[in-house]
Amino acid sequence: MIIFFLIVFTVYFLANGYLYYKGYNVIQAGRARVLYTILFVVLASLFTIGRILERNHSGVITDIINVAGGFWLAYMLYAILLFLISDIVIYLIRLYGNTSPQQIEAALFRRYLAVNLTTFVIVVAGFINALTPVIKSYDIYIDKELDGRDELVIAAVSDLHLGSTIRKRSMKKLQRLISKTDPDIVLFLGDILDGETGPVLRDDLLAYFDCYNCSDGVWGVAGNHEYIGGIENTVPYIESHGITILSDSVVVTSSGVNLIGRKDNDSFRYTGNRRTALEDLTGRADMTAPVILMDHQPLDTDQAAARGVDLMLSGHTHNGQIWPISYLVSAIYEKSYGYYRIDNTHIIVTSGYGLWGPMVRIGSRPEIVRIVLRTKEP
Repeated sequence: MIIFFLIVFTVYFLANGYLYYKGYNVIQAGRARVLYTILFVVLASLFTIGRILERNHSGVITDIINVAGGFWLAYMLYAILLFLISDIVIYLIRLYGNTSPQQIEAALFRRYLAVNLTTFVIVVAGFINALTPVIKSYDIYIDKELDGRDELVIAAVSDLHLGSTIRKRSMKKLQRLISKTDPDIVLFLGDILDGETGPVLRDDLLAYFDCYNCSDGVWGVAGNHEYIGGIENTVPYIESHGITILSDSVVVTSSGVNLIGRKDNDSFRYTGNRRTALEDLTGRADMTAPVILMDHQPLDTDQAAARGVDLMLSGHTHNGQIWPISYLVSAIYEKSYGYYRIDNTHIIVTSGYGLWGPMVRIGSRPEIVRIVLRTKEP
C-alpha cells in the first residue's frame, strides 16, 4: 500500500507540474504569475485536502471541497491529453513549418485558451451524463426450476459510493429507478459506501431506500470501499437499513434461489484473512437449484462456470468511468462490462450507479440492472 500511494503521489505531482508549466509559460506579468501559482496549488490540493478533512469532520464544506477536487481530477486528465496532442502538433510545425518565434508564441497562448475551453466542455458534458442513470435490462434463461414461479425479477445495483459526492438527491433517484423495475429481489454488489461513514451518517443516506415488497429480500456484498471505511463500521450501518450483507456465505431465498455472496478480493489487505475458495462456497449450495453468485470484482469467472453457477453479478469497474481509463480497466479485467456467457453460466458486470472522484462520466453511463431470470424459453 505504501508503494502504491508513493506511485500515485508521484504521478499526480508530475501531472500537475506539467499542467502548471503550461499556464506559467503563457503568463508574462509577474503578479499574474504569482496569482496563477496560488490558484493552481489550491485547486491541485483540493481533492487530497477534502479526503483528509472528511476523516475528522464531515460537513457541507468538506463536501464542496471533495466535489471541486473531483472536478479537478477530470480537468487534469483531459487537459493533459489535449496539451500532449497539441505539443506534438506544435513540434511538427516548428520542425517542418515556416513559422516565426513570434507566431509560435501567439499560437501557444491561443492553444492554452482552446485546451481549457475544450476541457471545460468535456467535463460539463460528463457531469450531465453522470446525473442521468439508466435501467439496463437483461433476460436470462436457465434450465432449472424456481419454487412456485416461472421467473424472478432482480434489481442489481453496484458502486453507489455514498458519501460527499453521492447524496440525498441521488438516493431518491435510485429509489425511483428501483421501484420502476418492480423487483422480487434487490442485490447490492458492493461499494455501497464510498469509505468514511461520516458523510453518510450525517444525512442517513440509506434511509431513502426501501423495498418492502421484495418477496425474496434485499441482499448485498461488501466491496473494497467498505473495507477502506472500516468493515466494522460500514456493514453494521448498511444492515441496519434492511440490507443483509453476505460474507463468504450462502442463503436460500423464498423462490428457492441459492444466493452466494463472496468477500471482496481486496479484503485480505485490510483484515489479513483470505476469502473462502469458490469451490467451498458452491459445495455448501444446492447446485440443482438456481444459483446466483455476487462478487464485487469480476474475478474467477471461469471457476464460476466450472462450478455450475447460473448467474454471476459483479461491479467495481465503473466501465472505466472516464475515457480512456476504460482501456486500462479492460486490460485488467477480462470481463469488465456488460453481458458474457461461459457455457451455461451468465455473467453480468455493471458500470455501477455512483462515482468515485469526479462527478463525471465519459464513455460510460451510470446504471442499475434489471434482470428477468426465467426458467422457460418463450
